[in-house]
Amino acid sequence: MKNNKDYFLGTDLTELERLKLQHDIWKPYVLEAWKRSGISSGSKVIDIGAGPGYASFDLSQIVGEAGEVYSIERSVNFTNYISKIKEEQNLQNLNVYNLDLIADDFPNITAHAAWCRWVACFVSDPKLLIDKINKSLRNGGVAIFYEYINYESFRLVPQSNALITFVENVVKNWRESGGEPNIANVLPTLLAENGFKITSTKPHVFSATPSDLIWQWPFTFVYTHVDRLFELGKVSKEWVSNVRSELINAQNNPESFFITPTVLEIIAEKIK
Repeated sequence: MKNNKDYFLGTDLTELERLKLQHDIWKPYVLEAWKRSGISSGSKVIDIGAGPGYASFDLSQIVGEAGEVYSIERSVNFTNYISKIKEEQNLQNLNVYNLDLIADDFPNITAHAAWCRWVACFVSDPKLLIDKINKSLRNGGVAIFYEYINYESFRLVPQSNALITFVENVVKNWRESGGEPNIANVLPTLLAENGFKITSTKPHVFSATPSDLIWQWPFTFVYTHVDRLFELGKVSKEWVSNVRSELINAQNNPESFFITPTVLEIIAEKIK
């Protein structure tokens, strides 16, 4: 499925910009996880489902000239963007592969670590994905996952009926697309069955008011994704307007706050 129109969240300029904001907001937590996982100068790291490559660019700087980063991404729009930035910044240790994580073979590499954020939740065969990651890691290598364990924890307070229906639509469309939003519930079992030992788990959930930077993460997702749902024929234009109206009202209310979807950080070591 390399057709960009098949991408659940889309791959247009709006989504590319939203993903940059999302990456910047999550960056402090990600850098800390990478450090605990042993990623440093000289490491070879696979960025699984790299998107526009924002994590790949950071990893390229961390591993340095002695290391390598392998960006695997199915969207041509995104791999073209990664290649453009690679050339502009002369990132010679960054390797870009336009591959489908399920349908295509991974490149013949042996890495120290694999980074997989909000990817296992979208693929049709998470078990196969984990098997491919296992085969691409050296013994003792680590796989780092950031995946939702309770997407339905996504709330707006005071309660917003529009956001409730938004979450319901997102989850329904997600599953109809072949993914599973709460994939972190089964990842530990899949990892144990496929040669990994879990060494660390950590939940990430935030309460954010309109004045907090992290507010922009759920806000921009809802604000832009309603258009994607309309484009896919899942909702009406009236529904889109209603969701956005409640969202703007919440942003203008200093007493409102988001409870973000719960993300589980999983670090697992390859033992066989």
